[in-house]
Amino acid sequence: QVQLAESGGGLGQVGGSLDISCTVTSTGARVVIVGWFRQAPGKEREFVAQIASDDSTMYAESVKGRFTISRDSAKDTVYLRMRSLQPRDAGVYYCHATMARAGTVWGQGTRVTVSS
Repeated sequence: QVQLAESGGGLGQVGGSLDISCTVTSTGARVVIVGWFRQAPGKEREFVAQIASDDSTMYAESVKGRFTISRDSAKDTVYLRMRSLQPRDAGVYYCHATMARAGTVWGQGTRVTVSS
């Protein structure tokens, strides 16, 4: 089975940076894609970024050029580096994993607050 553990959420400043991470543990399933989604109060959960097993990446238009997703295979951890933070970046960020055969799994979420 697969479990996701997020960390690094907290208070960021407008124009500043914040890093969050997702540690992936898997007993038998092969993880194909790890991504980040976010949800602001009163809004639907939206896609932010993802990284696949071949290291290819994809970003939402709203974060292109500002956010960077990466992976440290030795630590089984996926990172999201958020730069040039804007108020619209605030919300709960969820790690999401897609497995080759066993479906998908969500992390518990980590809250990102952006203040001036």
